[in-house]
Amino acid sequence: MTMIYLKQSTRSAETGQTDVRAAVETMLHEIERDGDAAAIRFARDLDKWQGDIIVTPEVRAEAAALVPEKLKADIRFAHRNIRRFAEAQRATITDCEIEILPGLMAGQRQIPVASAGCYVPGGRYSHIASAVMTITTAKVAGVPMITACSPPRPGSGIPPAILFAMDTCGADVILNLGGVQGVAAMANGLFGLPKADILVGPGNQYVAEAKRILYGQVGIDMFAGPTDSMVIADHTADPRLVAWDLVGQAEHGYNSPVWLVTTDRALADSVMALVPGMIAELPAVNAASATAAWADCAEVMLCSSAEEMAAVADDYAPEHLHVQAADLDWWLSRLTCYGSLFLGEETTVAYGDKCSGPNHVLPTSGAGRYTGGLSVHKFMKTVTWQRASRAASRELAIATARISRLEGMEGHARSADVRLEKFFPGETFDLSATDA
Repeated sequence: MTMIYLKQSTRSAETGQTDVRAAVETMLHEIERDGDAAAIRFARDLDKWQGDIIVTPEVRAEAAALVPEKLKADIRFAHRNIRRFAEAQRATITDCEIEILPGLMAGQRQIPVASAGCYVPGGRYSHIASAVMTITTAKVAGVPMITACSPPRPGSGIPPAILFAMDTCGADVILNLGGVQGVAAMANGLFGLPKADILVGPGNQYVAEAKRILYGQVGIDMFAGPTDSMVIADHTADPRLVAWDLVGQAEHGYNSPVWLVTTDRALADSVMALVPGMIAELPAVNAASATAAWADCAEVMLCSSAEEMAAVADDYAPEHLHVQAADLDWWLSRLTCYGSLFLGEETTVAYGDKCSGPNHVLPTSGAGRYTGGLSVHKFMKTVTWQRASRAASRELAIATARISRLEGMEGHARSADVRLEKFFPGETFDLSATDA
């Protein structure tokens, strides 16, 4: 059989999204024009924050004192795991050089960007993990200046646990700024800071749009939409685990798609029966998000084979892809389009979201077809160099002159000609573009 929908979405992740581009463009223009004053004004009006923008060392220390020791230990545990994985990634990125032809040496260098801006969401949920994921990875990449920002809460500022995580992971400067004003402050180098070379981290639609508009002026990790997750399950899967894994991701927001792909009709029916009751167990705000996401965006698909399930997964290219099926090694080698892959019932997307090691800043909305998630690579530039002897320059100049003239780029040709004249006086070269 071909794949059939047992439950199909009635909206995409983008359906009904408010067009925020005009509002964000206006804010970015005002901040670029008025600088610090505009960012402070938006912080006052939108976040109801009237305190210091730059978090002082004293406030960092006070925040650490407010964080329970058990939570500190958990944050340090997450930091260690994420740092170890990032260090392993960094070890795979190396400089190299090669002698392309006798006398022509070329190579590459890996250079971290000079300054990174890490955005940490802080609206409905306190995203401690996002602070760890972004700042730690930039630090391991060797970025010398890391600025982090997060929305302050009225009268108190950034929540202590987020501040502790930012400090633990190595943020050089922390800003009490959220939303567009936070992103723009880092991009424009406000409050005496260097301009960020790259902006990273998840955020709401305003943050995502600000990063989209600023791309080109600065680098960004990726264009991010609502989070999405897929579970692939066969007859060996536990319906209760599958259901909770779907519900756990649906609580992100009303427009966060979750998808189940299975070859087992009984498992599909069981999961669909379990989900509403599990959603009802969540706190009210979480339940409201998960209810809407399940009703409008969730899909359950019945396939005839493992290969068909894999093809569906590659077509959707989910941000998170969790396989709860037999022969995990086959799935690891077969699947090609996803942000991060979770293999077996012993792991879960929530582990990756919080503390297991691989980064949770991942491509959404099908972008897993062409890009991976945040990694040390995003904070580094692979640049190339070359050096030639005069003997090598002879061969290069002849070919360059001919190709350039064929293309009509006489200036390029002359820059090759002049070297032949200097290095090999008295010799005659055929530098025309044709055989005539």
